[in-house]
Amino acid sequence: MYTYPHPLPSTIDANSLTQVDLPRIEPSLRLRRAIQANDAALVKRILKTHPALLQNPDTSPAGLSNSSLHLAASLGHLQICTLLVSLGHERPCPALNEHHQTALMLAAAEGHTEVVHFLCESDPSAILRRDARGRDAVMEASRGGHDTVLQILLTYVPGGAQAAVQNADIEGNTALHFASMNGHLLVLRTLLAAGADAERRNVWNWTAVSYSATVAAEVYLKGLIQEMERRKQVRRDAGSPRKGAGVRLVEEEVDART
Repeated sequence: MYTYPHPLPSTIDANSLTQVDLPRIEPSLRLRRAIQANDAALVKRILKTHPALLQNPDTSPAGLSNSSLHLAASLGHLQICTLLVSLGHERPCPALNEHHQTALMLAAAEGHTEVVHFLCESDPSAILRRDARGRDAVMEASRGGHDTVLQILLTYVPGGAQAAVQNADIEGNTALHFASMNGHLLVLRTLLAAGADAERRNVWNWTAVSYSATVAAEVYLKGLIQEMERRKQVRRDAGSPRKGAGVRLVEEEVDART
């Protein structure tokens, strides 16, 4: 039988008990943990009692000042993204981290289709925003090889898909450059169908073909370029006026669905 080292009192005085103070987790940290756990109900409760923590940028040494929406979007947590936007997270303008990236950029880079769709519907103008390197959501989706995300972005982008795929970062790289250097064949087709310029050169004087990830990717891209040129020529010929009419031809945009 076990013998206690000290005799136990026959009665316990409640006033003599010492309350153990457990460490309390800061609300900002609890909010981030709730987002990581995809617990939308808990996120809502925390923000109800701490509305000032809506954006809650990460100030840790390893953080990039990513806001609540940055974190939720990067993880693909649609329900939490919807909640945060409904509470005014992106008003009056999209939150930016230290690299000037939006939540849409992070979601596009990770290929979170539903989150990208929601954010595009909420604010299409965010698609054309640039980060500190001059990259936008279209470039991020192309770099990651997320073709469905890319098509969503090009559907909602203000000004049309053809203008969007001409944008370049500070080094002159377009979405086509990023898709080529990472060997994303479906993305290459989508970009060229949208009107991407295969002859566009970056500041190092390299085209997208020059950055092909493999020989097979280079052959595929060159074949796509030739195919698109043939289609353009057929359309030019079909719309060509009779000899002597003196009408200047205007090159049409390639249908992105072909």
